[in-house]
Amino acid sequence: MKGYIEERVMELANYIVEKKTTVRAAAKKFGISKSTVHKDVTERLELINPNLANEVRLVLEENKAERHIRGGQATRVKYQGGTA
Repeated sequence: MKGYIEERVMELANYIVEKKTTVRAAAKKFGISKSTVHKDVTERLELINPNLANEVRLVLEENKAERHIRGGQATRVKYQGGTA
């Protein structure tokens, strides 16, 4: 793999683990697409650093399990006319 891609993959992975953030938030922070972030942290990271890939997978699984709660909160705020 090219050096800059490996560097981006590691930056993304560390950011996701440290901030416990979503793929969408990481994509926004780094100015790349969600699909690029997802490919980087699920496929490419496994080849570069399998241990870190496991940590990222755990964060992403937790986010996936909680997303219905965040969606409900966003809907409630929307109809109450407030901010989160």
